Amino acid sequence: MMPLIVRDATLEDAADILAIYNFAAINTTAVWTDGPADLDSRRDWIRARQQAGYPVLVAMKGRDVVGFASFGDFRPFPGYRHTVENSVYVDERHHRAGIGRSLVAALIERATSLNKHAMIAGIDAANAGSIGLHASLGFIEVARMPEVGCKFGRWLDLVFMQKQLASNVKP
Repeated sequence: MMPLIVRDATLEDAADILAIYNFAAINTTAVWTDGPADLDSRRDWIRARQQAGYPVLVAMKGRDVVGFASFGDFRPFPGYRHTVENSVYVDERHHRAGIGRSLVAALIERATSLNKHAMIAGIDAANAGSIGLHASLGFIEVARMPEVGCKFGRWLDLVFMQKQLASNVKP
């Protein structure tokens, strides 16, 4: 069994990140978009996150990228500067193998080291796997917003989950 390695992404990982993202965008309600992204937009996304001081992580099994995760600003106003929102995606062939858990755990460590106070996850209410993953890492449901999104011809409910981080940041 190959060990899982979580490392910082590089621009060379953009195509693998794009493939995982586009599968989710096209086939699931994990991403509330109407179509796939392109390679330039994924490269721009990686650059923007890294330039903002935020991590983009990839999970590797051997030479294969099997998942990725990041966090960014929760909202663009200064009062939210100590709160981040995470994103985590795992290649559909590797679900339920601990990859998402490893990625989110690494994000929690990074956010704590950046003195962030809270991490938010916005999840489709029907995504029991992601809700369970986040709950297992100490996130609690703090809001449920009915019918705030739509995809595949139906309304979607949004669940916000939150984890307070062990930071020493003062308001």
